[in-house]
Amino acid sequence: MALSSTVHVFDLSLSDVDRGVYTTLTLKVACHPSESAEYMFTRVLAYALEYEEGIAFSQGLSAADEPAVWVRDLTGQLRVWIEVGTPDAPRLHRASKACNRVVVYCHKDVGPYFRTLGGQKVYAPERITIVELERAFVEACANKVERRTTLALSVTEGQMYLDIGGESFTSPLVRHALPR
Repeated sequence: MALSSTVHVFDLSLSDVDRGVYTTLTLKVACHPSESAEYMFTRVLAYALEYEEGIAFSQGLSAADEPAVWVRDLTGQLRVWIEVGTPDAPRLHRASKACNRVVVYCHKDVGPYFRTLGGQKVYAPERITIVELERAFVEACANKVERRTTLALSVTEGQMYLDIGGESFTSPLVRHALPR
């Protein structure tokens, strides 16, 4: 018998001073049995950090041709493709052909990832931004996640401040262009 996903509920208070986004959200996130807690938590962070009208979680791991999160306009046109982890060059190529903006939230060491991408052909690499999240930050926060979790996320001057489970965590948001 196949294992089923575990649903987590995140009550999120978002205050993104850098983008002028202030809102509260309740997110229901299904965590697939093969998905790590760090990956799931990074999906939630990506959603919050890219929050705008039309954002949604995709079908996730069960739909290999979809990103982790996407933003569509009112006509259903794909506007932003948001990946989590370390997607390969062909996937980034396909993503940058599908829309004008691609963002990858990387919760692992970006050095080896950049080396695998170096010299690979990717359509419109200027459309792609890699956001490096500190691995220790993601691991510590992911360990605090319960079935229902309350988060307060503030972003100012490229710095994240997160309260989760009564503890506070801080991490920079480091943005990189796609290596060529």
